Amino acid sequence: MLYDTTQLALERTIQGASARNEALAANLANANTPGYQRMDVDFHSALAQAMGQGKPAAALRTASFSAQADASGATRADGSSIDIDSESAKLAANGLEHQTAVQIAGARLDIVRSAMGVG
Repeated sequence: MLYDTTQLALERTIQGASARNEALAANLANANTPGYQRMDVDFHSALAQAMGQGKPAAALRTASFSAQADASGATRADGSSIDIDSESAKLAANGLEHQTAVQIAGARLDIVRSAMGVG
């Protein structure tokens, strides 16, 4: 198999971070929407659970990431649970995590290409 468990985990991390980015961006876009409830994607837990399985590669392939309502935040007077500063910080941190995973996955693929004498 050309892709090992680490590469698959990196690719799933990229997908999870992308899904979380969409949820966080939607939160910011709806920050002034009365009654809007914060959404988030906990892809870290899904990946950790998959990696803890007896066959992590198979579990990683089937791991899913979906936005879920997050009721842990304070609700404002208009019923919204969005804190713009907090969401912006989470979006920035998630972006860095996504970028790091992309760079590591790319470097690993470059090593494989070099070993194969391609590229």
